[in-house]
Amino acid sequence: MSQQYRSRPLGSDEALSGRYDTALLDLDGVVYAGGHAIGHAVESLRSAREGGMHLAYVTNNALRTPDAVAGHLTELGVPAEASDVITSAQAVARLMADQLPAGAKVLVVGGEGLRVALRERGLVPVESADDDPAAVAQGFGGPDLPWGRFAEAAYAITRGAVWFASNTDLTIPGARGIAPGNGAAVEVVRIATGAEPQVAGKPLPPMHRETVLRTGAERPLVVGDRLDTDIEGAFNGGVDSLLVLTGVTDAAQLIAAGPRHRPTYVDRDLRGLLTTQPEVSGQDGAFRCGGWTAVVRGEALTLEGGGEPLDGLRALCGAAWTHAGEGACELDAEKAVAALGL
Repeated sequence: MSQQYRSRPLGSDEALSGRYDTALLDLDGVVYAGGHAIGHAVESLRSAREGGMHLAYVTNNALRTPDAVAGHLTELGVPAEASDVITSAQAVARLMADQLPAGAKVLVVGGEGLRVALRERGLVPVESADDDPAAVAQGFGGPDLPWGRFAEAAYAITRGAVWFASNTDLTIPGARGIAPGNGAAVEVVRIATGAEPQVAGKPLPPMHRETVLRTGAERPLVVGDRLDTDIEGAFNGGVDSLLVLTGVTDAAQLIAAGPRHRPTYVDRDLRGLLTTQPEVSGQDGAFRCGGWTAVVRGEALTLEGGGEPLDGLRALCGAAWTHAGEGACELDAEKAVAALGL
């Protein structure tokens, strides 16, 4: 996949929980949203784990510590240990430790998860640009992060501190909707300083490296809700992926996806780990999945047939991705998507 574009979602005659040894699961928008479990997530993860699949939780959210995340998951009914959780805070701390001397001072713009990760790598968190930090570490600090923290970051960076960011997700899903993520906060500092940070989180290689080092996965499956972090991260790492439609990405965005954003599999939610995946067949420009057939006619995608709506979406992806080739699909898919009710 890493050298060729994917022209359709793949099928699997074996449940994904048996085909792959480790699920590398995103959290926000996949397992929970706004702190509450997403429908079918708890029972699906329990069944996958009982069937022998190792579950690892990989999040770009650097706010909480792995202990806190594991505790939250356990409260939701998904027993987890801190060692099962990999965060972008851990990835950026390793990236920084590779470049800074032991004991270097780091100005923290973020939460406790970032401070703990830095200490684990022998770095010293500080709170002020006047502490003469060698670097700035910026991660998601939650909705109550004071505006003054961005000013401290700007002061330190303009004085020569090296800037690192845990991730650059512009948005984060919550119980009330989509909220600004760490990427939005990074833009504030970028505008103020004109500098560019080194970034560790998904979809970039430092996060994939951290995940593999901590899990030892041999046949991993990345499971996520975002094309530009989870799915692109899997692409960059050369591993397969499952997109679930419980978070940021909707059907129209999936159909329009360029090569780096096309998942191996598509399912409605985490129940997709426990099932086989239907084949998408293509012949003479027509793509079929279940009872649906998708075809490109003129400048529009058309869909005919009936049955499971998700099969119709898979068929549409086959037609759109094949038509787009190595680019993003710009065909009108509005009517076809509306017909599925997804």
